[in-house]
Amino acid sequence: MEALAKLRNCPMSARKMRLVVDNIRGKSVDEALNILKYTNKEGAIWLEKVVLSAISNWTVISEIEDPEEYKLFIKTAFVDEGPSLKRFRPAPHGRAHRIRKRMNHVTIIVENKVDIN
Repeated sequence: MEALAKLRNCPMSARKMRLVVDNIRGKSVDEALNILKYTNKEGAIWLEKVVLSAISNWTVISEIEDPEEYKLFIKTAFVDEGPSLKRFRPAPHGRAHRIRKRMNHVTIIVENKVDIN
């Protein structure tokens, strides 16, 4: 049984978020949360919330109180590029330079290794 959690329009570039997502892909949920807790990047704060949401979604779907017995692991984790806000900043000689404020979408799928039945 698997559960899905998504974070949409996170105000950070997809490239920066992928650095953190690559560290937790395929790991157990406990190990992933420990990695995220001690990772010194902004993306780790956002990802920790998404992983906790995926665990909560799994408990609701499976109707099980304690998910620790079922050895949850991160089956799939990926980051897609979201929309960009475009702004202009004054530049020399009366020109304007474009500033792109990028966003991303994070998807995490959690699955259990131990059979529920």
